[in-house]
Amino acid sequence: MDAILRSTAAEMVAALADGTTTSVALTQAHLDRIAEVDGAVHAFLHVDAEGALAQAAAADERRASGATASPLDGVPIAVKDVLATEGLPTTCGSKILEGWVPPYDATVVARLRAAGLPILGKTNMDEFAMGSSTEHSAYGPTHNPWDLDRIPGGSGGGSAAAVASFEAPLALGTDTGGSIRQPGAVTGTVGVKPTYGGVSRYGLVALANSLDQVGPVTRTVLDSALLHEVIGGHDPRDSTSADVPLPDLVGAARQGADGDLSGVRVGVISELSGDGWQPGVMARFQESVDLMVSMGAEVVEVSCPTFVHALATYYLILPAEASSNLAKFDAMRYGLRVLPEGIDSPSAEEVMRATRDAGFGDEVKRRIILGTYALSSGYYDAYYGQAQKVRTLISRDFDAAFEKADVLLSPTAPTTAFKLGEKLDDPLAMYLNDLATIPANLAGVPGISVPSGLADEDGLPAGLQVLAPALADDRVYRVGAALEAALLDRWGGPLLDKAPVLEGPR
Repeated sequence: MDAILRSTAAEMVAALADGTTTSVALTQAHLDRIAEVDGAVHAFLHVDAEGALAQAAAADERRASGATASPLDGVPIAVKDVLATEGLPTTCGSKILEGWVPPYDATVVARLRAAGLPILGKTNMDEFAMGSSTEHSAYGPTHNPWDLDRIPGGSGGGSAAAVASFEAPLALGTDTGGSIRQPGAVTGTVGVKPTYGGVSRYGLVALANSLDQVGPVTRTVLDSALLHEVIGGHDPRDSTSADVPLPDLVGAARQGADGDLSGVRVGVISELSGDGWQPGVMARFQESVDLMVSMGAEVVEVSCPTFVHALATYYLILPAEASSNLAKFDAMRYGLRVLPEGIDSPSAEEVMRATRDAGFGDEVKRRIILGTYALSSGYYDAYYGQAQKVRTLISRDFDAAFEKADVLLSPTAPTTAFKLGEKLDDPLAMYLNDLATIPANLAGVPGISVPSGLADEDGLPAGLQVLAPALADDRVYRVGAALEAALLDRWGGPLLDKAPVLEGPR
């Protein structure tokens, strides 16, 4: 493998600045890596080699003239296929949008282009972001680079796998119930869910409007901070966008890397541990907490009693919003259109039924049915209405916890990556993988998942989650970077250095 591929994005920026490499060379190296290993990983649904190289050449011209567009100008990136990209297919991992090319860019994509990051392509995902394993993609599953027989997390497993397999140094994902953080945990990468409203959702194909959030997928905390500052900030085209300035995220990450957490109170959430949590995951979590103590942090235990109801709450609110959002895929305006067999002059309703039956996968249909039921007359108050009340209680639990602690800690996921196919026939078991990440989406607070080590049972990555109050994203970067620096010192290098080396098709 080309040595430059193992560099962090920050190191790539330095190499571009001192002339050690060019954006064209850097982008070509990643395209070559994709061609070499993506047949085995299947992180990408679409690769735009021509477009990426053209953007890279433009970045080199800007750098030669001394007018770089951003600190990440010239560093390539991958984008989850749920974000609209002008001129590139956006399928959301679904057959119902196969071949659809948007006429516009999502705001975050437009900001990437303006900042000079060449877009390598679009990454695989669970269909319409509904899943915890990237096995529900209509185009086949993505494989975990640590063990190709295991899942890379979901729904954004493609972005996490691309970063973990060195096919891309940076990626964008979306996090509705943990779909950036949980893939990060099981692939040994860093995943960030910003504060709800901190990054524009304009051009994001919505799963659940009140939960979805775009965020970075990277190999280091500093890289996430650099990318977050590119995509973050107010967007007048998004009515949910927070009209407040971003905190100094890069500065917070650099401060944390100094290894001093004196005066920082970290709260361990008592409800996010115990029976059902893999011992190896909990062991790495406790070691990480002990490291924070050695850096000066004060540890307190906090209780968030309503977190035990977060999973049930989420799986009423999300399907309800999804059933409404996916109603637009009706075969009348764009996307797939299937004519029913045996009917000479089908009605619009018959065409719609045939199209949705052929175009949507089982998980999407399951959630549409559940959401429609929860919103139906006579059941709205009993289900959706009650779920929204519990959501308020979860937010209040966060408020109370943050009075005792500056940040909250938990394992990111209860277990390491499970085997492909292991939980496909048991949706409830699949949903439990988001147990620790869902509360943050319900409350809109920011979170980061940082690799915490390898579990003793299987030698696979585990992650630690840091949560902070809304709009205090800088706190997760400071604490995450401090833990990362201490763990890198203990390991003698990045966790991904311990991953099996992928070479060529499987």
